Amino acid sequence: MLKTLKELPSIQRQLSLFCTLFLPQATAQVMTAKWEDGGKILADAIQSVNLDPSQVSAILRQGDPKDVVCQVAEEMNADLIIMGSRGLKRLQSILANSVSQYVFQLSSRPMLLVKDDIYIKKINRLMVAVDGSDAAKQCLQLALFLLQDIKGGQLILVHVNKDLSGKSSEASPTGIEKDPVLVTAIAEATKQGVQPRCVTTRGNPSTEICRLAEEMNVDLLMLGSPDRRPSIAKSFVDLDRLLGASLSDYVRVNAKCPVLLARTVD
Repeated sequence: MLKTLKELPSIQRQLSLFCTLFLPQATAQVMTAKWEDGGKILADAIQSVNLDPSQVSAILRQGDPKDVVCQVAEEMNADLIIMGSRGLKRLQSILANSVSQYVFQLSSRPMLLVKDDIYIKKINRLMVAVDGSDAAKQCLQLALFLLQDIKGGQLILVHVNKDLSGKSSEASPTGIEKDPVLVTAIAEATKQGVQPRCVTTRGNPSTEICRLAEEMNVDLLMLGSPDRRPSIAKSFVDLDRLLGASLSDYVRVNAKCPVLLARTVD
């Protein structure tokens, strides 16, 4: 995924990477060897992805990966966290001590999750699920940033109405006028020189978003994942995500493509 992202013109102009490796707790004697091995692993990773060393900060930390990811992201004021994911469902991921699930719950940063069985393609077709929320608006801005100077790049805007009586359809000009959420998103994209393809659908947002992403052969699916916890509870798990009840949790597990989850900017 990192190899694919760094080919995007927008990323190339502003790329600054923090590659982090985590070392478990061990005795002082054992740690000496582990630090040496860790340095080699980081160097090999940077070389294998063909990264410019001047754009990379290699970070070697001792501790629990779940905690270290969140700590480093905050320390470096990261714009995006990229993580692999086994795509474990609901409580299964908690019981399996999933790092990505933990970070997904507690980090305030946008996250790009890539499941082990996903084939990574060159990014040309981006889908953004819009719903009028601040998180979705932030997601749209990220998509417009990524699309800059991509030849043949396409932006697909999808709005799902929670109405089980209808069917999906390509939004016609008259249909767009009746959907204020799409109207606002289209206006923002057009302002930045992008003419999006729009789809409106009715039904369960979780299943519809995954279905449309697969049908349209999307390279990257993007949606807002707002944090609804009060400020006092930011350091605790989100029960909706813990139990798999949130839309973003369902999509991250079931989508057939990489998923970027954007958070509301404070």
